[in-house]
Amino acid sequence: MGSLTDYIARTSQFLLNIARQFTFKDAIDVIVVTILIYSAIKLLRETRAGQLVKGIIILVVIFLLSSQFDLLMLNTILRTFLQFAFLALLIIFQPEIRKALEQMGRSKVSQSLVNVVGAKDKEGENAQTRRAIEGVVDATAMLQQMRMGALIVFERNTKLGEVIETGTLLDAAPSAQLIANVFFNKAPLHDGAMIIRSGKICAAGCILPLTASDDVSAELGTRHRAGLGMSENSDAIVVVVSEETAQISVAVNGRLTRNYNRITLREKLSELLLDSSDGSTSGRKRILGKLGIGSSRKEV
Repeated sequence: MGSLTDYIARTSQFLLNIARQFTFKDAIDVIVVTILIYSAIKLLRETRAGQLVKGIIILVVIFLLSSQFDLLMLNTILRTFLQFAFLALLIIFQPEIRKALEQMGRSKVSQSLVNVVGAKDKEGENAQTRRAIEGVVDATAMLQQMRMGALIVFERNTKLGEVIETGTLLDAAPSAQLIANVFFNKAPLHDGAMIIRSGKICAAGCILPLTASDDVSAELGTRHRAGLGMSENSDAIVVVVSEETAQISVAVNGRLTRNYNRITLREKLSELLLDSSDGSTSGRKRILGKLGIGSSRKEV
């Protein structure tokens, strides 16, 4: 009984000493590591990489067993393999690593930090974006009535230079008449996608990557699959008009919502494209306020 009491006393004293030495920096360290581990597990569960991780764990277990039971040949082979495991993991998990880094770059925190370094005229950008939204909404309404398909991409933080290079540069104002003419079924650029950058039509006739998901409904055609693929590979907002059903859909972050009309499409695009800009400005204000830095330019 006395030994148990001594053990409990020693354990309590050990935990008390750790608690005394635990600082605010240690708490931040634990929180950051926990978030990183949680994010990595979530990313692996959402991709096919989860099965690869299970295979690697099995190989490590076999390696430990071969060491325990002196299986020299098997142990040597696995040791050689594990020496190059880090490089192999970088190659195998390249799509997942790229996706994770892109998500970090598109996060609200990183965008707020970027906006602190380089302030932009958000009011001017919002005005241009509003004109682009109105042009797209009016054009999709025309195309819907004429039952003509369209694929329109709003570029956001992820730059789409590689996609733009596959089409024809236009650099034009986003009027409803021009957008409708581009997607007229006799026009040479109607089969590709239109890219809108900074409130202007940047290019048309662009080729988008198709979605790799197996859960896409069989009734969706190539336009919808291309829209989903573009939203999976970037933070772009993609508007799709179906030539067969005349339905208007919006693809965001690999998810497709359908059956929009003139009013709901305007509301959705305004929410996704304008609020993000306003949110970035307010985030910059909060960070500058915490740093005690004033702005000589009045924010509207």
